[in-house]
Amino acid sequence: MKTQATSLSRRTFLRGTGIALALPWLETFAVAGSNADETPKRFLSVYHPDGVGLPLKSDPAWKDWSWFPRGGERDFELTKVLDVLEPLRSEITIYSGLSHPAVRQVHGHSNADQYLTGADTKGHGPYQNSISLDQVIAEHAGDRTRHASLVMSTNGGIGGPRGAQTQSFNREGRPIPAMNKPKEIFDLLFETSGKEAAAKLARSKSALDLLIANTRSLQQKLSQHDQKTLEQYLDAVRDTEVKLAKAQKWLDTPIPKVDTSNLHMDAEPKEARLYFQTMYELIYLAFLSDSTRVATFQLGRENGEGPHDLLSMAVGLGGAHGLTHAVKKPNGWKNLGTYNRYQAEEFGRFVQKLKETAEPIGNGNMLDNTFAMHGSASSSFHLSRNYPIISAGGKNLGFENGRYLKFGKGNADNQAGAGIVTDAGWRGKIEVEELPLAHLFVTVLQRLGVEADSFAGYTGTLGRV
Repeated sequence: MKTQATSLSRRTFLRGTGIALALPWLETFAVAGSNADETPKRFLSVYHPDGVGLPLKSDPAWKDWSWFPRGGERDFELTKVLDVLEPLRSEITIYSGLSHPAVRQVHGHSNADQYLTGADTKGHGPYQNSISLDQVIAEHAGDRTRHASLVMSTNGGIGGPRGAQTQSFNREGRPIPAMNKPKEIFDLLFETSGKEAAAKLARSKSALDLLIANTRSLQQKLSQHDQKTLEQYLDAVRDTEVKLAKAQKWLDTPIPKVDTSNLHMDAEPKEARLYFQTMYELIYLAFLSDSTRVATFQLGRENGEGPHDLLSMAVGLGGAHGLTHAVKKPNGWKNLGTYNRYQAEEFGRFVQKLKETAEPIGNGNMLDNTFAMHGSASSSFHLSRNYPIISAGGKNLGFENGRYLKFGKGNADNQAGAGIVTDAGWRGKIEVEELPLAHLFVTVLQRLGVEADSFAGYTGTLGRV
């Protein structure tokens, strides 16, 4: 759409009492012919630890609670684990037969660090990582936004070698600390000037209450399209604010020192759900305001206690990690599958929200210009093979969805490694061929506009994607 040039910058912030709220893309602020107004290309990676349930085909649980679908590329059938994504079937792609070759013999408790890097981080001894996929994209697109990337996790910080609490690593392979407190992430959308302004923000029920006068003044300058965009954005900001306090209560609840099979917490399951949903909504706001185009969200570290281990309380189950060790107990596969289903459900909620939001500047909706992936570096019982990965969106980036893509040879039914229920299983020899996940990463880089023909030492893209 052609718009009249204006002295206002699209980076304009809504200001008042020393506080500033980043605005979403608005056509009124567009400068004719400016590269700043090109449609943004966004990337999100969500990582979940502990893998997924893969019962043997002979197990009665296989029909309903095996993570991978059944069937072919287009006629695949989702099991109960992923059927919550059926309404988004045309917007998603499910992958099997991909993994990072360097760590296929590493126990799943030590493999999360390399999910976005593909580095040979080994299972013990000297440790060296490399740059993660998100940071390569951030180097390319980060100067166009206020924040080069948004790095989030449920546990926060960096963790330790082979126990990372962040997916993101810089050019030197050093971990980038993740943020896990919703209020701190929310405050990234604000600027405060002086202690008085910060105190007002802290006392206010809503930052928007402090900016409402400026909102009315700004709306008089906007087109009808932008007035609707701004109203939608402010509603989303206020809705997120309302959830922050309850979500924070969940995060601040002390973790009981009890056996994981009997884990309890004071915060109710609905508060665990609120935390999860709030973190996703913060990513949505960051994308909508074009504060960043690159985000990672890690749902906990492998084999580690912490807030992430309590997320399964949202579906009335005990510690998340313990679910993977209890698959042979009554309803064991069902319980793990129920938790994996919950993870997919919340990812789907986020994807649906992007789909329902028109791209402020550009064609289609926000999902069309966003490549979002959700996955783990483990499949069955901490086996570092056959990563369970879902991607969504990216239609305008060249991605064709509505498919179940199988790569490699010898594992058509995804039964290699299935049924593993002890730590001895990951040491076993698996006679299947998988492709390097790095080929998918090269594809993602190229379609996001990054000039690259290799990643983690592997050259070429992933065909058929």
